[in-house]
Amino acid sequence: MSNEVQTKEKVNMDPKYIIKLTVTLFVTCVVVAGLLGLVNSVTEGPIAEINKAKTEEAMKAVVADPEGSTFSDALEITGDMTAAASSAGGSITEAYEVQSGGAPAGYALKVVASGSQGNIEMMVGVDAEGVVTGVSIVNNSETAGIGSKVMSNENGVLDQFIGKSAADGTLAVGKNVDAITGATVSSRGVTTGVNAALAVAGVMG
Repeated sequence: MSNEVQTKEKVNMDPKYIIKLTVTLFVTCVVVAGLLGLVNSVTEGPIAEINKAKTEEAMKAVVADPEGSTFSDALEITGDMTAAASSAGGSITEAYEVQSGGAPAGYALKVVASGSQGNIEMMVGVDAEGVVTGVSIVNNSETAGIGSKVMSNENGVLDQFIGKSAADGTLAVGKNVDAITGATVSSRGVTTGVNAALAVAGVMG
């Protein structure tokens, strides 16, 4: 074995070298973790404020009295609420009590249902009588120019849910809900979300 190979092996196996390398990697990880923590602490507040503003905007879009309504902090999602939404084919992620003039006026419910290209996240307003007061799409991945027509409320496709309640029975496209031509799956997704919101409101009382 040549002296060059022996020297290389000695350097690679030198305990001092290994310790130095370990310490260097450890310090690097600590510094990177610290910087990430600093960035998170700086951005966490503004991000939370932006999300809160977007949520309030979505809630105001679905209540009967947007200017006179106030909203509670997020309510606890109970097992009954989760089960009710699931039985209708959707899921409940957030719930807020709506108040108008200091009196309870229903709920603003953020629900999720499946669309043609992924999940459709929407806010649904339900008044104290269990009647839908509005539907607003929060997030979606529907096809541009097709499913997006439903998401943007083209031809008032979302407005048709206003006034619907459990008294109308299960809402279904082709039965008591109209779909936009070519966007039936997206329309069904929104309909599922509204059914889920009505079911949740029903167990909330």
